[in-house]
Amino acid sequence: MKNLKILGIFILDRIKEAKKTQAVLSKYNHLIKARLGFHELHEGACSRQAFIILHLQGDPAEWAQLEEALSKIGGIQIQQMNFSF
Repeated sequence: MKNLKILGIFILDRIKEAKKTQAVLSKYNHLIKARLGFHELHEGACSRQAFIILHLQGDPAEWAQLEEALSKIGGIQIQQMNFSF
């Protein structure tokens, strides 16, 4: 049986938390099969809030380490979807 995990990350203040978040994602880049990030654009300004969606691959034990590292960053929320097939 294969496992597939999708992580959704909501960043409350992307300007403040971007550097820490990027450092964690870079450390665990071998687990990230696909990454989609977006934030709202307004005329003349960008939203400080952002979303990142990660499709994970590799060892599920390492997925937990990634989530733990992300959860230590203040100002973000993490949600997950798990699939088995």
